[in-house]
Amino acid sequence: MLVVIDTNVILSALQSSKGKSFELISKIGNGDFDFAVSVPLILEYEAILKSHLDRTIFTDSDIENFIDYLCAVGIKTKIFYLWRPYLKDPFDDHVLEVAINSNADAIVTFNKKDFLEAENLRMKILTPKEFLEELQEVRK
Repeated sequence: MLVVIDTNVILSALQSSKGKSFELISKIGNGDFDFAVSVPLILEYEAILKSHLDRTIFTDSDIENFIDYLCAVGIKTKIFYLWRPYLKDPFDDHVLEVAINSNADAIVTFNKKDFLEAENLRMKILTPKEFLEELQEVRK
């Protein structure tokens, strides 16, 4: 399975090791699934993590090393066709663009309502819990 992981899932995973987002992020790079990234998405990951994570726990170096790992194992996607404006929240359009340009199976996000229009494009929109459940079904 190929997915695009929304920034809110990445942030949530690094804020708590108890939720489904952390479980999902822990599976990155082990062959369970692939995920697509783009330059704009990586830049957003970095900006949000640096502005929202507890800086007494996460240094710039920690965040940059994590981002470097995501870049190393993610499927790099060039955006040749922009889908803007398409979604209700224009800040989510670049996530949709990565999903479309990479032929992703789904977008994993906590904000499913922000991607309702993407379902018109036959794009699955899943929470981390739903994605992990689907991943488990696929592996059976």
